[in-house]
Amino acid sequence: MFGNLIRECGVVPRLAGAAQNELMNIVTIMLGLTVGSTMTARATAYTGSFFTLDTIAVFGLGIVAFATATGAGVLLGKLMYVLSKGKVNPMIGAAGVSAVPMAARVVQNMASKEDPGNFLLMHAMGPNVAGAIGAAVAGGVLLSLVR
Repeated sequence: MFGNLIRECGVVPRLAGAAQNELMNIVTIMLGLTVGSTMTARATAYTGSFFTLDTIAVFGLGIVAFATATGAGVLLGKLMYVLSKGKVNPMIGAAGVSAVPMAARVVQNMASKEDPGNFLLMHAMGPNVAGAIGAAVAGGVLLSLVR
């Protein structure tokens, strides 16, 4: 969110560039080292190796979830466009993919290519944040049912 803010305000281009490049690379390396250092190589009942059938299934379900969320968002955005008689931009539906702030930026870039006076970023962040909140609630419900 901070990276989006400094990028879109346009006042601090060097800081925005550093956040997009150097800082992002450092954070990615640190996150990879942190997660990698906690993993074990031995296969037991609770701590198996990372690349298992369960892991592949989780990745597959994640891809299906993102594709479904994007497709349903676009279709519902189109429905809102039709029902509002053209007052709602249907591209806003693609921004509802939770935990992906880049989706809102992509929607903004696509909209500005069509019409340079079209500013959808703040409107696109609304469904984006709502998607993140919905995913957190769904995750909490799932955790409470599994335990």
